[in-house]
Amino acid sequence: MPKRIYPLILKPAYKDYIWGGDRIIRTYHRNEPPGIYAESWEVSDRPEGMTTVCNGAWAGSPLADLVRQMGAELIGEGFAGGKFPLLIKLIDSRQRLSVQVHPDDSTAKRLGSEPKTEAWYVLEADVGARVFAGLRRGVGRAELMDAMAEKNFESILRSLPVNRGDVIFIPGGRVHAIDAGCLLYEVQQNSNTTYRLYDWDRTGPDGRPRKLHIREALESIHFHDHDDPRVQPTVSEEDGRRRWRLLETALFTIEKVELRSAWDVAWNPGSFRALFVEEGRGAIESPQGLIPEVCRGASVLLPAALKRCTIRPVGRKVTLLVVSR
Repeated sequence: MPKRIYPLILKPAYKDYIWGGDRIIRTYHRNEPPGIYAESWEVSDRPEGMTTVCNGAWAGSPLADLVRQMGAELIGEGFAGGKFPLLIKLIDSRQRLSVQVHPDDSTAKRLGSEPKTEAWYVLEADVGARVFAGLRRGVGRAELMDAMAEKNFESILRSLPVNRGDVIFIPGGRVHAIDAGCLLYEVQQNSNTTYRLYDWDRTGPDGRPRKLHIREALESIHFHDHDDPRVQPTVSEEDGRRRWRLLETALFTIEKVELRSAWDVAWNPGSFRALFVEEGRGAIESPQGLIPEVCRGASVLLPAALKRCTIRPVGRKVTLLVVSR
């Protein structure tokens, strides 16, 4: 096995969007200067927010370099497109986000943009926190246009209270907004396409209203989408390990694993695995050596070609979110 194949500890890229706060750096004790950290792009192969490697022979390298040089060894079977297939981020909604929609694959192709399906796992939620996900039944284009004219979007959006551990699915075409008081782990297609319908009369840093994308949004919305966005995970237990299957789609799978003893990871050579330490601390051992401790809030990328890897708790237990294709 090439020496370059080893568990990669990642350094995120941060975004200072005006609706964010500093909850990410406070919660995970990150050594960053004071400021707004609305989003932390934990696994990102995008020029406007590139993740870099912190450890080993690849230290200091942007994820794009690894994708270009490693290809299928990093990402797995069926690697195509020249970029990492997902964007994984943390979101701190100190204020509510805009009412928005992302295009699905067919609409994105028609509009010349990037498709975006995403899912949210709730890491923390203030009392009374909620999200908006989907239109209420009976809301069509006319009702949406009326709400837009009256600036009354809450009357047409499905409002969902959220608590820690909840999973919300947002396929392309589903209108949504994240309300204030949420800390989310988001998994999405590698896309930065967002069409805003309404931004609660908020102004940007320049004092002007933020740009809306009404035509594109109306073309992207699935008005007959009435599926429940809430996902009910399945759980199993074996050998000191509790495992939740949070969400499985054609684009990505999200699992949650709670370890009380060592986990000899059984590898699916078809995919990378992106780990996020939700709670506790863990150690990772591979043929290339030992990472003695990864702390709460750390993101680690396990390349598809890494055939052997053992993860064990440092202390009583460690809880991981695990994303794969």
